[in-house]
Amino acid sequence: MFWQDTPACSEETGSRVQEGEQSGPVISSPAAKMPSPRTVTSGPELHSPKQPAEPQTPVQGTRRASSVDAPSTHHEDGRLGLNTFRRAFSRVSQGASGQAPEEDWGLLRSSSRFLFRSLRRALNDGPTADQSQATAVPGAAHGLDMPSRVMDSVSQRSSTGMGPEELEPKAGKSVADLIAQRQLLAAFEQLRHLETRLVAEKASRTFEQDPTGFARRAMDVCLHYDGLAAEIGAVVRETLGPDGVDAAALAELARVVRAEEEAHPAPPADGDFLLTPRRWRQHWEDAVRRSAQERVQLVGAGEAPGAADGASGLPGLLDELGGLVRRDLQRVQREVQPAYAAAGFPVWEAYLRAFHAAVAQRLQELARDARGCEQLYVLLHWVANVYGSPDFLGTSDLALPAEPLPPLLAPEVWARLESDYASSLETKITSCFDGILQLEQSRWAASEASDVLQGRYHTPLSIDVHMLVAQQVKVSGAISAELEATTLRICARALGLFVPRFEKVCLESELLSEPHLGANINACEELRTSLLARFPGTFEELEKPLMVATCNFQKRLLQGLQRDVQPLFKVLCTRAWLTQDVLLPLMDKVVAFALHLEHVAPPWAQETLQEVHRYVIREYLAQVLRPRDRFRGIERMTASQKMGLEAQAIGDTFQGLGSEATWLGQAIPCVADILGETDKDNIQRHLETLIGSYPDIRQDHVLAILALRRLGRRRNQRLLQHAQNLLRVAAKAGGSGAAVGRVLFEEIEVPTSVDLLITWI
Repeated sequence: MFWQDTPACSEETGSRVQEGEQSGPVISSPAAKMPSPRTVTSGPELHSPKQPAEPQTPVQGTRRASSVDAPSTHHEDGRLGLNTFRRAFSRVSQGASGQAPEEDWGLLRSSSRFLFRSLRRALNDGPTADQSQATAVPGAAHGLDMPSRVMDSVSQRSSTGMGPEELEPKAGKSVADLIAQRQLLAAFEQLRHLETRLVAEKASRTFEQDPTGFARRAMDVCLHYDGLAAEIGAVVRETLGPDGVDAAALAELARVVRAEEEAHPAPPADGDFLLTPRRWRQHWEDAVRRSAQERVQLVGAGEAPGAADGASGLPGLLDELGGLVRRDLQRVQREVQPAYAAAGFPVWEAYLRAFHAAVAQRLQELARDARGCEQLYVLLHWVANVYGSPDFLGTSDLALPAEPLPPLLAPEVWARLESDYASSLETKITSCFDGILQLEQSRWAASEASDVLQGRYHTPLSIDVHMLVAQQVKVSGAISAELEATTLRICARALGLFVPRFEKVCLESELLSEPHLGANINACEELRTSLLARFPGTFEELEKPLMVATCNFQKRLLQGLQRDVQPLFKVLCTRAWLTQDVLLPLMDKVVAFALHLEHVAPPWAQETLQEVHRYVIREYLAQVLRPRDRFRGIERMTASQKMGLEAQAIGDTFQGLGSEATWLGQAIPCVADILGETDKDNIQRHLETLIGSYPDIRQDHVLAILALRRLGRRRNQRLLQHAQNLLRVAAKAGGSGAAVGRVLFEEIEVPTSVDLLITWI
């Protein structure tokens, strides 16, 4: 509290001077509780702050009534001392105990220790003749206004012989009356006058024979100083209240503080507590801090317990808190600061730091109870982006300074909130990916056709993932760069676990059509390219699972086509094939499949189309190398011609579809030329062309091709020997065809009959 450093009178003085010692009454303490600063009066019969104050006089002007009531006129007969004052003071203190803070007692005890040390020094110095005579001089204590009329009566009977008419100030008002009417400067000037006289009388040993008289008057000065300090605190507390700012009261408060600093510039050399600086400027700053803290703590105080526990309650509380701070600081800048301007008080800085500290304390309390991703984010966002915004106070002139103010949340608290938020966010993101997977499965189950967006099959998967990652990274980045980096790592880790799960569910489902698979390929390609480009250095580890998933989706797409066209290849190289056009339905299915590839991302569409092209050529050759019927004579020539025509049709079709696998065009024509060649010596030239175009061809493939002709054992041996030499040269020149991505014959199985032929040769 702002008065806790102010010296005051206490029970320690009474405890040191025993009852009956010397000639004066016992010096004792007030009651067990110090009266509230708002209830200090000039008499023992103090009134509660709730009782109506004395009607204002014309001198008061527009000042509001003080919390200190008018002095009592109650008198007690008989010889009284501080014990009497204690009993009277105790009765009033008990009545005001509901408002008196506990630290008031520390105030009273502190002053009493100083008082007793001063009193002991006066006693130890010993009386002198001049000082003994001074105690009997009437009017020696003239002008001391006691805290009650009881004190006046006691003073009248004391050794000074002072009459009651001498105790009233010339203006007709006591110090307590002036404090009650908030004539603070006048009260201080009168109190300062009394203090000066009391110090002078002490120095002249006026109270040598009556130490309790000095104690009573010193206590009176102490209590009135405390009452004046309490009234200063009351003015500060009421400054931002609903009644508005009293500029005159604030200006007078500032003048009083300045006057006290000039009157007590430094502690006296002899340690006299009466002249010790009261440090009212510090009291004023403490009162400002308490005022800000009380106002901040009132925010949400009327709500039901737990009302701010939910995510919806916390934003409302923080909005209310921000509005209160904004309005109060604007009011300080607009109304309060000008009132203190003449005295040069650092009003803006004091209130700014006071509210900053109060908000920090309130946020510490909220941080302890914050739970869940939403609450943690709301708290972090408010601190980083609302309170820390240059526009928080509504105008750039009132912007919060970035450097002088300490962090709103302690670094360890901020780190804990970020850590808790990251943990909650990871759970939330994993749950979001689960929801995305369930939505995709429901779309497949409902047989919903994939949309075509900008010419490509589209699934909400890609947009959902992009929005989830972008949104979480954006909001985290608005809080801090560290939290943004943490969120990126969380998203990358969660997406890395989601992609294999999504791939597995897709491949196990029987409900996926070509458009769905095409859309999934597009989604994986979009995620791979855009995420890596937008967040370099974070999603590199995601590239591999995305590539694996895309390849598996492509493989599943090809498997669907293969299941549809595989039966059509079985008719090839049969006698029925010689008279029928069995290639047309096969190529129709290929063309229909290729139409889906037009809506797939270009790199994967072209790769898939080339795979289809290679598959058709490979399966065609597989049927040729293991024919169901052996052709001789005219049938062999017819088969050769038909193979040439169909090879041309296949090449033209895939060229029209956009296939870039032109290297496949020589395979079927070369085999057809060997099958229909009439000059057997030219077969070697056709073999050279075939082996040179397809280095992955093996010896058993050559024998299977030669088996289509009846060339004789010697010619077969010669051709096979030449083919082996060509294969060895090709192997030395550049390795297998797989090394350059051209694999055709390697995947064609040789029939058992050819194995027997090889053995025979």
